[in-house]
Amino acid sequence: MVILAYYFPSFGLMQEPVSLEEIANYGVSGIFFFYGLKLSTDKLKQGLSNWKMHIVIQLTTFVLFPLIALLVKPLFAGEDENLWLGLFYLAALPSTVSSSVVMVSIANGNVPAAIFNASISSLIGLFMTPLWVGLFIVADTGNFDVWSIIGKLCLQVLLPLAIGMLLNKRLGWFADKYKTALKTFDQSIILIIIYTSFCKSFALNLFKDLSFIELILLMAGLLGLFFVVILITNSISKLLGFSKADNITVMFCGSKKSLVHGTVMSKVLFTQSSIVGIILLPLMIYHALQLIAASVMAQRLAKE
Repeated sequence: MVILAYYFPSFGLMQEPVSLEEIANYGVSGIFFFYGLKLSTDKLKQGLSNWKMHIVIQLTTFVLFPLIALLVKPLFAGEDENLWLGLFYLAALPSTVSSSVVMVSIANGNVPAAIFNASISSLIGLFMTPLWVGLFIVADTGNFDVWSIIGKLCLQVLLPLAIGMLLNKRLGWFADKYKTALKTFDQSIILIIIYTSFCKSFALNLFKDLSFIELILLMAGLLGLFFVVILITNSISKLLGFSKADNITVMFCGSKKSLVHGTVMSKVLFTQSSIVGIILLPLMIYHALQLIAASVMAQRLAKE
């Protein structure tokens, strides 16, 4: 997908006759509708019972990540300071919704808990991300319409999920019968998201100010960040005696960051900033790397 985006970015950016970005947006809603179709109320309640797991995931997303970013700040000096701002912005973002749930599902984790944590993370992020960013980045935030963003999230994610759950008793058999096809659908939407994301980055020349070596070092550092968080969350899960399914959920939900929320919030938080491109660069790279690394991990865990 990255190679295709490099050589053929126009397909990911075009709006007519069909927009791949719109397909991805509707696809995310479709993913949650079918997940809702699989879930009964009893199943969801069972997934929400482990409050310790939920606290660990949210603390990882909104506390552990920013603290790691602060610890590595001395490594960025001079011209690289803007790059650190991008790293810190990435660290302050909420967890991504769709891919977290998909990866947990592939790895046979606790899907109801993943849906709950990914969704609540998005809501918490609407407040925590601007708070963290405001401590270190001075920007004109303008009119930040929090309720409008929450409303869009409810329409795109929570409403399809609720409709699916309401139809569980009547159409739940459909999700079970065609689970292989639905899995292919989930993964296809993720590939489209990767493609359209990189089409934007290449079209905006976000990589032009970085040398090849700096880009490789940045990618290695971000991949290292992902696995450090995976290692820490895995250790905490074992220390607290979580089941394998809950451990999988903590690792995948706690280590993800949302490209969607990052790009939307950047338009508000950095409206007067000329460095918004470099600030978004770590997020663009991490988004792709987390999907690739998590996909490999999920497939291995599924075989175990």
